[in-house]
Amino acid sequence: MKPPPEVLAYYDRFAEETRLELGPSRLELERTKEILSRVLPPPPARIVDVGGAAGIYSSWLAGLGYEVHLVDASPRLVDEAGRRNAALERPIASLAVGDARSLPQPDACADAVLVMGPLYHLTAQDDRDAALREAFRVLTVSGVAVVAAVSRYASALDGLSRKLTRDPEFVSIRDRDLADGQHRNESNHPEYFTTAYFHRPEDLHAELERAGFRAVNVLGVEGPAWILADFDLRWADSGLRTDILDTARAFESERSVQGISAHLLGIGRK
Repeated sequence: MKPPPEVLAYYDRFAEETRLELGPSRLELERTKEILSRVLPPPPARIVDVGGAAGIYSSWLAGLGYEVHLVDASPRLVDEAGRRNAALERPIASLAVGDARSLPQPDACADAVLVMGPLYHLTAQDDRDAALREAFRVLTVSGVAVVAAVSRYASALDGLSRKLTRDPEFVSIRDRDLADGQHRNESNHPEYFTTAYFHRPEDLHAELERAGFRAVNVLGVEGPAWILADFDLRWADSGLRTDILDTARAFESERSVQGISAHLLGIGRK
């Protein structure tokens, strides 16, 4: 099983390996690391990073002393992860091209599983359920899963921030996102992402519970600051950066505003 060909083609040409180092994505990176630090077991626990791309989270976790196994559907990104891994003092334990719906790992082998992207591109409910059941399968008893999703409202907020609604093709994409979460970039515009599914917080919560997870919690990652036109200037100012992070923390569990984050993290235990 593979993601749709347009998804693999997107990651062949889009520099996902540097995305989290630029612009508002730096807020996503900082907040995701913060949340992972709160919920993961201590090192040297074994972690499977599904959808680990070029290994930005895997390499960070390996450096902290975790045993990390990266799986991603993109051969290009796994190759890039391998190139970077060769230079690490504490390397990622293994890297594999694979599908979130059929992981190479055995049953009950991991203390934690990260699913940091596959749910974006599994547009059918059955496929998302299969990916979450796989995460559940490879976890040890009491293991924790952390699952990333794109917010249902991300396109609308991005369009508002960047004035993308001047393009009728973007408006069509946004309107379908809001209607049913099915994101389709028929124009193949490089700034309009690729085939995806965008979650509401309650959808992600329900999917995790349906896969068997308990004590499920969904958090908003970025809060509202990712849509600020002057984000880079504020991020460069230590005081304003603290304000951005404090606001994201204050909004993370408040259901009435969680969807303003571009990304959600669902957390559940086996």
